[in-house]
Amino acid sequence: MPEITPEPPREPWENGWAPDTSRAPGTRRLWLAGGLAMATVITCVMAVAVMDTGADRDSKASQDPSSAETVPGLISFASPSVKNATAPPGGKSGMSSTRPSTSAEPQENGSPSAARSAKPSKSSGSHAGSPSKPKPSATWRSVESVNYPDRYWHVSGGYVKLDPLGGSESRQDSTFKVVKGLADGSCYSFATQDGTYLRHRNFLLRDEPDDGSALFRQDATFCPRASAHSGAVMLESVNYPGRFLRHQNFQLKLDPFQNSSLYLADSAFRLVGGVA
Repeated sequence: MPEITPEPPREPWENGWAPDTSRAPGTRRLWLAGGLAMATVITCVMAVAVMDTGADRDSKASQDPSSAETVPGLISFASPSVKNATAPPGGKSGMSSTRPSTSAEPQENGSPSAARSAKPSKSSGSHAGSPSKPKPSATWRSVESVNYPDRYWHVSGGYVKLDPLGGSESRQDSTFKVVKGLADGSCYSFATQDGTYLRHRNFLLRDEPDDGSALFRQDATFCPRASAHSGAVMLESVNYPGRFLRHQNFQLKLDPFQNSSLYLADSAFRLVGGVA
């Protein structure tokens, strides 16, 4: 059997093949590289444009809160629209003043002048009528009861009681020097023959010497008020407004006002000429 000897490899041109000379070598690779570079450039340009657009949108949104859009499904933290905001109250700095007005005065019956002219009564016990304030004079007087016309104020045992007239000594103890009030010149104070004064203590009327204290002057001052009984007055305490002198069991005491016929009679007295 004859031996087959392998043939050596032949070059391409030996097989009748010839390279294509119609295009330059590496053209396909160049096209691929060029397309890739172009795509890269386009991508970069688009990215820059998107970034600029986003920056412009954020800038506009920060300048105009009303232009912020709410993305569905997300909570919007944008400020409320200025168009829907309520106008601030009038006043300086757009704030309402918390300082109370000093020009407004309390009105009574719809008129400020009525409030200025209306003055509160000095006493809550002025139910019987308007207070009568005759000017007290330093004259000797006796104080007669309205519902017991035969009985007078009478100093007995250091207290003032409502007693009938007796002898000359009893008449002297039933006569007092009515002077201007020690605590209020428009009111009354009652001095005795021996220089003491009538004052209330523990709401009982008694005679005591003046100790020079403000308390004594107030306790010894009584203001005349109009009475429901003709020609009579009610005597109100200066330091206990609403309490009036009245007799009870023929004892003179300071009692709160009562709107009863008995109280109005017990607290009504007439200042008559001295019986001494």
